[in-house]
Parts: sequence; C-alpha cells; structure tokens
Amino acid sequence: SNDSYVLLQARPEHPLLNFTVCLRSYTDLTRPHSLFSYATKEQDNEILLLKFKPTEYRFYVGGKYVAFHIPENYMDPEHVCVTWESPSGIVRFWLNGRPWPRRGLQKGYVVGNEAVVVLGQEQDAYGGGFDVYNSFTGEMADVHLWDAGLSPDKMRSAYLALRLPPAPLAWGRLRYEAKGDVVVKPRLREALGA
Repeated sequence: SNDSYVLLQARPEHPLLNFTVCLRSYTDLTRPHSLFSYATKEQDNEILLLKFKPTEYRFYVGGKYVAFHIPENYMDPEHVCVTWESPSGIVRFWLNGRPWPRRGLQKGYVVGNEAVVVLGQEQDAYGGGFDVYNSFTGEMADVHLWDAGLSPDKMRSAYLALRLPPAPLAWGRLRYEAKGDVVVKPRLREALGA
C-alpha cells in the first residue's frame, strides 16, 4: 500500500559530504520499489536507493541518479552497500560483498541533514507523497547509514554482519516508528538458529 512504511527517528548532526548506506532485503517484487528514502525540504530524492527492476538498482543523490545493472537473483536475499563522496562525486556500489564498477554523481554536492528517512516508500514530498507503485513488500534488515565512506574491508564486514563502526543510523539500536501494515520479526536465519 502507500501507507505502510518505517519512519527512522535519527538524522546526521551535520550536512553530509560523504556517506555509506547498507541494507539487506528479500522480496519477490519485479516492479520498482524504494528501499531507503532520505528527503529534505529542498529535495525529495536527496538520497534514494531504488530497485528499479530485478536487474537494476538506481542510486540518487540530490535528485540525480546512476544505475547499476546486476544479474537477476530471483528470490535470493540481497545485501547492498553504496558509498558516495562529494569531493570526487565517486559512487561505489557493492552487492552481496562484491564491488561493481564505480560511477560519478553530483561532484561537490552537499547532502542536507534536516531530513526525513523512510524505509519501504519513496518520498515524493518531504515526509510523504508516497506512491503505491514504488512501495516495498518483503523483508528488510541490517539498515545502516554512516556519515563517511566505508572502506572496502568494512563494506565486506557489513555483508558478513561482522563488527562495524558506529553509525548515525545503526540497525542494532535503530529508533523508528512503524506505520501501517509493518511487522517486526526475527530474521529467518536467526529463527532457524543459523
């Protein structure tokens, strides 16, 4: 629906010149769906991680995006990490612990910190404007936002769920509000004791 999402109750202390977003998702959707949406009053797609189709992720900074084409992993969980650095505009994309070729995006841009952060919906307005056709249905875990670009070894650690540096948004101590039809459950592998 367009009224089910998770509102994260944390934001960076300062505007972002570098950042990393990582998360794990599991879905059978084949249409576009938003995973992580960070909107400011000036820009609704300040940071957006959108799975546009089964073989393409789109990563937005300041309303512009780069695309990463991936093999179709139908019904496989996916772990994604994306870093961006303002001075060079370099975007690094990692899927399931493996890097993709780097891209350039928004060199010199500054990401605002007065933001609303939502999981599972794309904000077309500050804190709202949701469209049912971009909503996420499935499972999500291990959501992190760091106010720095993670090194390749730390991105690999995120994929393996190992010890990670402190983050403004960290899965283990995430403050959030669940809206609509959102259910919080242990991950399947934890429930199975794996």
